[in-house]
Amino acid sequence: MSAEGETATANEVAYDPEDSVNTSAVSADVSVPDDPLSVASPKPEDSETPNGDMASPGEEQAEQPAEQNGAASVTDIKIETTTETKLRELAPIESDKKWTVDADGVTKIRECADESCNLKPETVHGLIRRIAREYPASTAIATKVNGEWKKWTYTEYYQDIRRAAKSFLKLGLERYHGVGIIGFNSPEWFFSDLGAMFAGGFAVGVYTTNSPEACQYVVDNCEANICVVQNDAQLQKILKVWDQLPHLKAVVQYQGELKEKKDNVYTWAEFMEQGKDVPDQQLDDIMNSQAPNHCCTLIYTSGTTGNPKGVMLSHDNLTWTAQMAAKASKLALGSAVIVSYLPLSHIAAQIFDIYLPLCLAGSTYFAQPDALKGSLVGTLKEVRPTAFLGVPRVWEKINEKLKGLSAQVSGLKKRVAVWAKDIGYRGNINMMNKQEVPWGWTLAKMLLFNKVREGLGLDRCMHTFSAGAPLSKEILEYFMGVNIPIYDIYGMSESTGPHTISLPEAFRIYSAGKNLPGTITKIMDPDDEGNGEVCYNGRHVFMGYLNMEEKTKDAIDEEGWLHSGDIGKVDSDGFLFITGRIKELIITAGGENVPPVLIEDEIKKNAPIISNCMLIGDRRKFLSMIITLKVNVHEETQEPTEELNREALDICKSIGSEATTVEEAEKCEKVKQHIQEGVNKYNAVATSNAQKVQKWIILRKDFSIPGGEIGPTLKLKRPVVNKKYKDAIDGIYGESA
Repeated sequence: MSAEGETATANEVAYDPEDSVNTSAVSADVSVPDDPLSVASPKPEDSETPNGDMASPGEEQAEQPAEQNGAASVTDIKIETTTETKLRELAPIESDKKWTVDADGVTKIRECADESCNLKPETVHGLIRRIAREYPASTAIATKVNGEWKKWTYTEYYQDIRRAAKSFLKLGLERYHGVGIIGFNSPEWFFSDLGAMFAGGFAVGVYTTNSPEACQYVVDNCEANICVVQNDAQLQKILKVWDQLPHLKAVVQYQGELKEKKDNVYTWAEFMEQGKDVPDQQLDDIMNSQAPNHCCTLIYTSGTTGNPKGVMLSHDNLTWTAQMAAKASKLALGSAVIVSYLPLSHIAAQIFDIYLPLCLAGSTYFAQPDALKGSLVGTLKEVRPTAFLGVPRVWEKINEKLKGLSAQVSGLKKRVAVWAKDIGYRGNINMMNKQEVPWGWTLAKMLLFNKVREGLGLDRCMHTFSAGAPLSKEILEYFMGVNIPIYDIYGMSESTGPHTISLPEAFRIYSAGKNLPGTITKIMDPDDEGNGEVCYNGRHVFMGYLNMEEKTKDAIDEEGWLHSGDIGKVDSDGFLFITGRIKELIITAGGENVPPVLIEDEIKKNAPIISNCMLIGDRRKFLSMIITLKVNVHEETQEPTEELNREALDICKSIGSEATTVEEAEKCEKVKQHIQEGVNKYNAVATSNAQKVQKWIILRKDFSIPGGEIGPTLKLKRPVVNKKYKDAIDGIYGESA
């Protein structure tokens, strides 16, 4: 047995307190007085597989037995201490009110129709303490520093969260005030997020793409006392608006040295020392005063139609939803390995990266900041996660990479690949229908499927998910062909992330899956085809929008149903299909209701040179479309260029076009014919003449986050596009600017 904080050999690198990238691992003599976790931890084993080969960074975690410590499932871990029993007690509530907009408000915990899902409510810090006691030496998180993986055991993880919490208290964090966090995923992001909750404040992720003014709105709205920023670029945003933030007391920069020393601005190393004199009992008292039905985090919506709304989530929202997700995914305790790279300011990444691994005593490995610029696959191949979540744009990028490699293959190899993809698609359809895979499946798996998975680092991956926006049919069908079925997760910030989930045993192509255990779907006012507004109920439903009573009443009705604004239907087997969105519905001048997303996806599939497109026609005489082409993106600014990307160039070559830029493509008759043929193909199957696309134009610049046309979760901001390109749209209809 070794003292707490002792590090393992092999890939586990000793903590360097002077390291500017990560200065938060506890040293060997750190302990937490009077805390159930301040006991000696067993030394982690060297990272070797039984045959003596070095394991991948996540492999030693994944190969631990699922029944470690006798725990058969997430909910079987016993709560033994009076402290943890206290952390499960609910705050009293005077009525059955299902929502609140007050920072210090409480809500009633909803009952589940399925009794097995009525877990005892639990705070976030109660859950972390429980897992840390049961799995003290397991790897909780890891980040790469100077080419080596630096890891935290669950004991060290819990202790560093406490250190951050005490430092927040020292810097003046008040109860029910925010800690704004702006930066790429890192251990410091987790410590700040969870430390804010431990200290009685709110964790508040802020999108890294926000302007200084957008940052100012969020930080002011949550009355943040402290901001934690990644680097000088994010620091400058806060410094620019600090004089408009009356509650802000301090800023912490967690990466790199400060370019200029300023009062109340700290490096991460300085910050972690601030709380060393704060008594443990002071922090314990604050933690014990929190209840599962108190708010602990705020998720700010992207604000497509106005200022962002602060979605209030309780401890129970987070802990219950994560445990239901763990139950649905059937991932074993002590074996989950996740790669964190999607923006943590979004609820999907928080549930998947922070809380799901936590419930499973699993490990989260942080990707490099340039993950979405090309390094992600390298990290995946090194870590080999057991589950992977991507938004549609990520899957599209992987698709483009695979297609680029496929284009270089010819002859027999090409024919084999085409054959294997056909087997893959038909095999996955058969499995979806509970039928046998076609003849040749095993051979196709050996020749193609396994190689593709290994090349992407997904060879150990049990589940490959997509969330945040609908995945196009083209992408979904392509990955089924290489035996990487992508399982959709549907939900929203207001439902703590997932509401329905697709899984290998519960999958229907193009559906959003089935209800998360313990939740209910209701289709409000369905039409003759069963389509109506999708409404949710369950313990995952949020508390309310901070200080926005009318908006909250619009979202949660008197019976407690959360109105999603999405249009959908549920089939006879319980699968949810999203068919549109109320606010996105186009109502033509003739009164025809047109769902744009389905039409846009179909035309993009038919004309693959198209990157983005948006259907126009609200109160217009006919439908039209504005189109952007697939182009290269500037590596630093992420602004789209006018240069066609490799996929677009290959398409141009295949149709006999020599275009290399958007301007050239716009003038090229062969490119225009390619797009028109895609439109014609859709029009041939349109449900009515009113739903046919009559005209279209190509824009010079693709939609992007910096351009404002799409939000941080890559959803199209239709009001922004309508306003930004009003003159071009009016020109389609022969109207003067």
